[in-house]
Amino acid sequence: MAYAVKEIYYTLQGEGHMTGRPAVFLRFAGCNLWSGLERDRLSAICQFCDTDFVGMDGVGGGRFQTPKQLADAVSEAWPAHRSGQAKPYVVCTGGEPLLQLDHDLVQALQSQGFEVAIETNGTLIPPDGLDWICVSPKEGALLQLKHGDELKLVYPQKGAMPHVFETLEFEYFFLQPMDGPDIIENTQSALRYCLEHPQWRLSIQTHKMLNIP
Repeated sequence: MAYAVKEIYYTLQGEGHMTGRPAVFLRFAGCNLWSGLERDRLSAICQFCDTDFVGMDGVGGGRFQTPKQLADAVSEAWPAHRSGQAKPYVVCTGGEPLLQLDHDLVQALQSQGFEVAIETNGTLIPPDGLDWICVSPKEGALLQLKHGDELKLVYPQKGAMPHVFETLEFEYFFLQPMDGPDIIENTQSALRYCLEHPQWRLSIQTHKMLNIP
């Protein structure tokens, strides 16, 4: 299959368990919970997304015809000459990456030496062989993927409160304050919840605070 990619770039992971880890971000175009167009936001299932995943016009973006072509592009973004003993790491994200990410691409990326991580809304089942699975549930969306490494819940969502997810099979549970005009209030609320429910950890979007792409 061909892959529609918004952008490919090298940065630091800014949130969740892997905060601070160098990574290539492979951002796929498209999502099943919002078109990405502002005119559709209020009618979308997910209305708070802060990511541009429309089109293929970002850095390194485009249409890739084969898994190897895309894996080669990801590999070129990793700074091999400076990596030393660091394990190459790619975060497959979107939009919703599972609309496109398949087993052949996972294998192609791993053949280039990458650990392959995914950030997904959990409404689709991933291919086998992923090295790290981060699920971010959304209010109003049916959660199909109920196990993985990390559950990262944007907080608060009235129809997706933390207690609904705390018995699922994840190793780590994070609350991430919802960005926007209420970010200060949301952060304080998430902080209090984590203190009262120690199963949960606080995830801060450090890349925004530090102006990291």
